[in-house]
Amino acid sequence: MKLYNYFRSSSSFRVRIALQLKGLGYDYLPVHLVKGEHRKDAYAAVSPSLLVPTLELDTGERLGQSMAIIEYLDETHPEPPLLPRDALGRARVRALAQLISCEIHPLNNLRVLKYLVHELKVEDEAKNNWYRHWVREGLEAFERELAQLPPSTYCYGETPTLADCCLVPQIFNAKRFNTSFDGLSRTMAAFDACMAHPAFQKAQPSSCPDNEA
Repeated sequence: MKLYNYFRSSSSFRVRIALQLKGLGYDYLPVHLVKGEHRKDAYAAVSPSLLVPTLELDTGERLGQSMAIIEYLDETHPEPPLLPRDALGRARVRALAQLISCEIHPLNNLRVLKYLVHELKVEDEAKNNWYRHWVREGLEAFERELAQLPPSTYCYGETPTLADCCLVPQIFNAKRFNTSFDGLSRTMAAFDACMAHPAFQKAQPSSCPDNEA
């Protein structure tokens, strides 16, 4: 398999985590978002949406959207599972994952931040305040959701799930913007547990060949 991705992309990071958890090998193909490589003809031929990540299968088929890719991997390589066996558990994990991927991330991804600066002429500090506000509000909601669940090592249960694949990249990005994590005890405990896991360590941006210090 081939993974077209960018080391700092949250969506790409999610898929790298899932691939590592599954023990699946892949070719790492960097697409530099800041340099606009995703908008060039070469990548447009790979991804009509001009987004990363894209997973190219051994058959040549290509999949976009991190959540769809991860669920595909979970269906085709079911061990270890990234979703619980029971329907209620799967719904709860998907809800946690979507709280990040659908509620927090869309307001704070690179193209939104660039639009704020270049089109709306927002100053850098105002842009950073925007980022911190929406991430913090979303993580507070995530913490409240976790508080309704039984105690666990990870977001849901004693093994990593789709929710953890989404949480860790969001925390990484939030740290870059100096977001406060005060009072997010369950959330940060799950993050710390993940970062003690070899799969999360191998998938992190600093382990990527295109990493920029």
